[in-house]
Amino acid sequence: DGEFIIRDVHDNMPEPKQAYNTVSTMVRILDSKGFLTHKTYGHTNVYMAAVTKDEYTGRFMQGVLNSFCGGSVIRLVTFFSDNKNLSVKEADEIINMLNKK
Repeated sequence: DGEFIIRDVHDNMPEPKQAYNTVSTMVRILDSKGFLTHKTYGHTNVYMAAVTKDEYTGRFMQGVLNSFCGGSVIRLVTFFSDNKNLSVKEADEIINMLNKK
């Protein structure tokens, strides 16, 4: 059902594990930012995702676009074109996607 407690996250981390308190802080930050939600049972919070993976990716990419490209999609595409050696096929796919919008 996608519910978890902080101990679940900590126990499933690869070695070397972060400190339990570090994991707890990160989970609480994600909760406060609206990426997670929780229910409280006694002294235990049970967390679950509040957004889908696609919603999270969209928010993340919007942040990247705003922070590093001044909100300009052209600057983002230029960055990838200059630094990733964007192929003609990939450039054509981007143009086709834009034309469909």
